[in-house]
Amino acid sequence: MKQYGVLVVDDSSFMRKCISMLIERDPQLFVIGIARNGVEAIEKVRRLRPDIVTMDIEMPEMDGITALKEIKKSCPVPVVVLCNKTGKYPEAAFQALESGAADFFLKNVLLGDDVKPEIIKEFLEKLKTIAENAKRTVNKERNKTISEVTEILESILNKPEKVTETKTGLADLIIIGCSTGGPSALQAILPRFPEDMHVPVVVLQHMPPGFTKPLAERFDTICKLRVKEAENGDILKAGNIYIAPAGYQTFIDKKTDGATVLRIEDNLSVDTVYKPSIDITLYSAAQVFKERLLSVILTGMGNDGLLGCEAVKKYNGKVIVEAEESCIVYGMPKAVYEAGLADVQVPLSGIFREIMSYI
Repeated sequence: MKQYGVLVVDDSSFMRKCISMLIERDPQLFVIGIARNGVEAIEKVRRLRPDIVTMDIEMPEMDGITALKEIKKSCPVPVVVLCNKTGKYPEAAFQALESGAADFFLKNVLLGDDVKPEIIKEFLEKLKTIAENAKRTVNKERNKTISEVTEILESILNKPEKVTETKTGLADLIIIGCSTGGPSALQAILPRFPEDMHVPVVVLQHMPPGFTKPLAERFDTICKLRVKEAENGDILKAGNIYIAPAGYQTFIDKKTDGATVLRIEDNLSVDTVYKPSIDITLYSAAQVFKERLLSVILTGMGNDGLLGCEAVKKYNGKVIVEAEESCIVYGMPKAVYEAGLADVQVPLSGIFREIMSYI
């Protein structure tokens, strides 16, 4: 049984104890050490070599974001941020994600009196998955064989002529689905869309309620297109990016006058742990846009998007998935790819170019 060492970083001794007890509920996880501030965290990451770090944000001497940046630069280890729900918590969480954090959780959600077992299970599973994915990525880099290097060199020297299939103008709607690692992945894509984009974009990011509106507002300041949190009744318009609201399901309907609208509701009859669910949105969109729908599945844990992509392919739509090499967690893209539903699989650096080839 694989085990993963966790470094717990928090300035509160009570929080360190609570987080440590939570982590050690899982036999595959153990607390390799604790740190009271960012300075101690950096020193212990270098000395103890944990598989993953849980990081508080507000700490004396050195805050969590400063420590996170230094850790990512000098001794790369995946970091999951645990933050308090204060007046500035959305901004702090987003800043951490932009600085390289793999994911974030709210302390009050994890450590409250009436915490749901599935929340704790998700947290522990994410720690293990992120740690394992990081190990796999490092080992892949180390295990480059001479034959692989030779093959790469030969391909460069031979310079074979590439034939690119012309796909322009095949999509009327883009739906992007992501989970763990999604905000950082979205930042590599959304700001690059041009001002004259003639199709709308719908984004489904697994996040706690209250985070998708600040996420939309943040992207609106750096994107050429207008970005907003989706609202019930919104008409899909070209040149707009709609972030599906957390805590609700987002459906796509076609009105009798031909307009396509977003229907946002808390559908209790739908059996899914995800709100928003990528499957649900893709399923409804596939019936409306058919072969004119382009689905993009980015980094994320689990298999949300698999059933939705089945519907997309049923109506002859197109599916792009992110390659393992750039994923924080290769879960959702892997499920779609291994089911044979992806038209193409490319690393994050090539996703934007691939999307635009359909536009």
